[in-house]
Amino acid sequence: MRHIFITGGVVSSLGKGLTSASLGMLLESRGYSVRMQKFDPYLNIDPGTMSPYQHGEVYVLDDGSETDLDLGHYERFTDAPLTRNSSWTSGKIYRNVLRRERRGRFLGKTVQVIPHITDEIKRAIRSLCDSDVDFVLTEIGGTVGDIESLPFLEAIRQFALDVGRANCLFIHLTLIPYLKSCNQLKTKPTQHSVSRLRQIGIQPDILVCRTETPFSDVERNKIALFCNLKTQDVIEECDAEFSIYEVPVTLHNNGLDKSVLNYFGYNLDEIMEPDLSCWYDILGRLRNPLGKVTIAVVGKYAKHKDAYKSIYESIDHAGIKYCTAIKVRGISSDSFSGGQLDDVDGILVPGGFGDRGVEGKIEAIKIAREKGIPFFGICLGMQCAVIEFARNVCGMSGANSMEFDQETPYPVITLLDEQRNIADKGGTMRLGAQVTILKEASKAFKSYGRNEISERHRHRYEFNNNYRVKFNEAGLMIAGTSPDGGLVEVVELKNHAWFVGVQYHPEFKSKPTKPHPLFDNFIAAAINYKKTK
Repeated sequence: MRHIFITGGVVSSLGKGLTSASLGMLLESRGYSVRMQKFDPYLNIDPGTMSPYQHGEVYVLDDGSETDLDLGHYERFTDAPLTRNSSWTSGKIYRNVLRRERRGRFLGKTVQVIPHITDEIKRAIRSLCDSDVDFVLTEIGGTVGDIESLPFLEAIRQFALDVGRANCLFIHLTLIPYLKSCNQLKTKPTQHSVSRLRQIGIQPDILVCRTETPFSDVERNKIALFCNLKTQDVIEECDAEFSIYEVPVTLHNNGLDKSVLNYFGYNLDEIMEPDLSCWYDILGRLRNPLGKVTIAVVGKYAKHKDAYKSIYESIDHAGIKYCTAIKVRGISSDSFSGGQLDDVDGILVPGGFGDRGVEGKIEAIKIAREKGIPFFGICLGMQCAVIEFARNVCGMSGANSMEFDQETPYPVITLLDEQRNIADKGGTMRLGAQVTILKEASKAFKSYGRNEISERHRHRYEFNNNYRVKFNEAGLMIAGTSPDGGLVEVVELKNHAWFVGVQYHPEFKSKPTKPHPLFDNFIAAAINYKKTK
């Protein structure tokens, strides 16, 4: 078993997740099996309760785990299966240790960061080890020098001693800032970051350097000398010009995967070269689009791109397939006005919680319905479509979700604890992969090409079954349900070119090499709408 640990220094948000995902993809393309995991140093058990403004989107796995958005990069770039063992926080680690302490498992010993917390971190690393896995890639969140990251860094230092230094590779990602005033790239921050890491007892084996501009051999040699590395193990990672999907190609061209395999003693003459043809095709389509469409994303976090990271990427994936540039217009639903949609070719309303901005979303959906603009509603977006239809087509004045109005005369969206035992009175969430059965006459069925699908969920409130018949008679089709028919999963407007709302989150299963069927058909409808309007 080979272990690769990715750490970061100088500043946060350098792209450890993308770098890790890109390396995983390159190793897979050479025929190896990889597993990936992320350690985050914050004390929350998971990101599920954290503000999207602070932490971006909450990414959900098939098993219902709420995780960091970097796991989305892992799934979009690789085929590595992800589970709850792929996402760990300090809170989760400490909780496990304290539960064990409360049960008396430490036999009266004083519970300490070393060895008990570090042992739990090492146990988490080993949870991904299997006989059919060649590489385990572990990303350490935060920045070297942060007090919160120290237990994780100490744990991976110990882990290398436990399994043998030859079986562990340390990659450190740093920033090489460019100062315009003196027209120079500065290597000193990287030197200091590596020095801090070495003080902890970790000597990085490979240095990946983020930079705005390429650096010269002189600068590379200087970095290698002061950081105790071979020159070929200092890897340049320039800012992507067009798309994040340039990153794996750039890292391959700069020798990252070769340096990794060299470290572990592989004979490169006996290893197949990675087939990156599909990635070059993706980049060609991004750089040379044949058309352009504008998609409005109307949500309360629309100005904060990481809050809807997977949605924006899924839109791009479909654009790549159709060789079409996608201009995404993020529109804040808090201050929505109809004129913001005058020249758009499609409208997407994403998920969310809370009543802020809901009326703006409903108004945007009304415009999409009345003007025939392709519409895609996801989770709360679907629920808002139901509310809009109830108010403006079915004549249910004051219709609403019980999440927003407990006294609404028409609770078209509600907790179904009395109809189905899927949530207690406190409203626990429906999380993870669940099966949906599609009607063959639906656009959803046409998109997927089959009637049984599995998609990931993250919500508390559901379509109220008491209104099914009335909605259907008025023109809103129930296009998909749970296998027993008890939960509404997909709704569609019958007399509309493309108006689809889904209770689940399809954005979590889209890849640049294989766009999700619903995003595929949504963008296709937007392209057609632009041609005909």
